[in-house]
Amino acid sequence: MTDRHDGDFRIDGHPEVLADARRLVADRPWTWLRQIHGATVVEVDEPGAGAGEEADASVTATPGAVLAVQTADCAPVVLINDGAVGLVHAGWRGVVAGVVPAAVAALRRRGDGEVRAVLGPVIRPDNYEFDEPELSTVVASTGPEARATTTDGRPALDLAAAVTVSLAGAGVGRLDDLGFDTAEPDFYSHRCRGDTGRQVTTVCMEPR
Repeated sequence: MTDRHDGDFRIDGHPEVLADARRLVADRPWTWLRQIHGATVVEVDEPGAGAGEEADASVTATPGAVLAVQTADCAPVVLINDGAVGLVHAGWRGVVAGVVPAAVAALRRRGDGEVRAVLGPVIRPDNYEFDEPELSTVVASTGPEARATTTDGRPALDLAAAVTVSLAGAGVGRLDDLGFDTAEPDFYSHRCRGDTGRQVTTVCMEPR
């Protein structure tokens, strides 16, 4: 699930308030990552394992293990197959580094069958002006689908398209893009408003 403004998820919020809000989502240990915009994937064998590791994706086949990422414009991507789940924090640097195919490969080591993906709230190109050198880097990595323009005609990155191409390249044919845009006021956006809040996306295999 992705939490919008139903809880207090400001990164400068009081730790006890943050903990209470998270317990409302799932009252068990979470695997929080120290997100660094890379391609490292943590494989979680028990609830809470891997918490604090420098990584941008996690996978598990352990019932009850809660995977979590925070985003404020980057793309949260849930991965599911038969017997395992995964979660990716995909910013443009992580996409270029290969975090999406790395996470898909790790998921396949843990589960079987078709991999399905869900794309959560991400900033859309209408409001994501992007400098040309970095934009060219993403396009060189993922293809021309990543190049777009803002509503006023400036160069923009279509991060959702870049993630979609990366998923397809990893053999993921089923993607459910929820269509949410973090530029909308219901979401936190660092780029548009300098918000200190973060969306929290979690995925868990329910305990048997």
